[in-house]
Amino acid sequence: VMTGFRHAFGTSMSCPHISGLAAFVKAAHPDWSPSAIKSALMTTAYTVDNTGSPLLDAAGANATATATPWSFGSGHVDPVKALSPGLVYDTSVDDYVAFLCTVGGASPRQVQAITGAPNATCQRKLSSPGDLNYPSFSVVFGLRKSRSTVRYHRELTNVGAAGAVYAAKVTGPPSIAVSVKPARLVFKKAGDKLRYTVAFKSTAEGGPMDAAFGWLTWSSGEQDVRSPISYTWGM
Repeated sequence: VMTGFRHAFGTSMSCPHISGLAAFVKAAHPDWSPSAIKSALMTTAYTVDNTGSPLLDAAGANATATATPWSFGSGHVDPVKALSPGLVYDTSVDDYVAFLCTVGGASPRQVQAITGAPNATCQRKLSSPGDLNYPSFSVVFGLRKSRSTVRYHRELTNVGAAGAVYAAKVTGPPSIAVSVKPARLVFKKAGDKLRYTVAFKSTAEGGPMDAAFGWLTWSSGEQDVRSPISYTWGM
């Protein structure tokens, strides 16, 4: 079952499967928010088959091509690992309201209609839509080098052991430099929240049809908290 990010195919069956798995995680962690459960399912997913080979794209003429996050999202769900993800990207209702107010300059009336909350306002906005505290990254570079750096902010919540230490590791195309600050997070106790900033810089110009992919992983040596990254080049 594929999870999160962008579903290109298979959503009709992914939805009931993921809903059941979310209920499974909720039963083990009744105090977790929906976004924390979603984060746990996404960041513990895997992207290889039972032979250890990369997942393939089964769509049309690409049936033998290696799949990307645009096909499998964060990967295939591992229900057991999702019960103990180590860290989660938790997102509140207010965060989503701020996101809606940021996207396309939505008005308070539009946000109220979408959320069903008559008191929702747009007093708070995000620096960019990409700053929503989500377990994946969609990075759009400008076609010109002067617009080739993108920065996003995230917050991680420790749902594991006290004293957990995580280090950031980034994989992806060599033409994109990624900087994570701080690159090491120390959580003194369970429930601690720590923020970080990640900067993506493209060292090569791309076209509007180009796309590339990578991963940002926070690793403690015992647990990996992995997020997919998609890179595209816009106007």
